[in-house]
Amino acid sequence: MQSTMNINNENQAREAIALWQADPVRAQLKNLRLALESLELSQMYYEQKDNEQGMARATACLTIIGTRIAEIEAG
Repeated sequence: MQSTMNINNENQAREAIALWQADPVRAQLKNLRLALESLELSQMYYEQKDNEQGMARATACLTIIGTRIAEIEAG
């Protein structure tokens, strides 16, 4: 099982998903949810700093991770 990676952009989000796909579903969901939490914290940080680019990157990553979680949960 891969540990949580630091995700800072869309490419890293896709790479993490690709790595985690080899893991059992429960492990994938755990890693995806941890990544989601981390990205939400990053998004709040960027909002506080009025960093539009950072907020946009975090939002894009959240969308990618959230979509993958929905795909897994849909079965």
